[in-house]
Amino acid sequence: MEEIMEKITDCELEVLKVLWTSDSALPLSVIRSTLQATMDWEAATIKTLLARLVSKSAVLQEKREIFYYSPLVTEKAYNTWATARLINRLYKGKASNLVAALLNTDGISKDDIAELRQMFSEENK
Repeated sequence: MEEIMEKITDCELEVLKVLWTSDSALPLSVIRSTLQATMDWEAATIKTLLARLVSKSAVLQEKREIFYYSPLVTEKAYNTWATARLINRLYKGKASNLVAALLNTDGISKDDIAELRQMFSEENK
């Protein structure tokens, strides 16, 4: 699965984000209208991105009366992989270095810190 996620481009990720919002497969028309509301993409671009995701085994294409698409890569799996990759590439594999960077750049709020403390305390129970 990691091999698949490494091949997903930023534009393809935008398509996956649309698919992740639904509990069922989506027709091209819904994907297209959702993306055209936020991205300045032509219908042909969206079809191409979907075709690439299908060829990469990141999306399943089902032929019914029309084509429907559903993600084969979950949002949680992708986010976990992307976070680990970020930590490895930028912070020498140490999550504490990431947290230190967030603290040093005001990238983390007091509410975030309180939430993290609660998560850690629950983890230690």
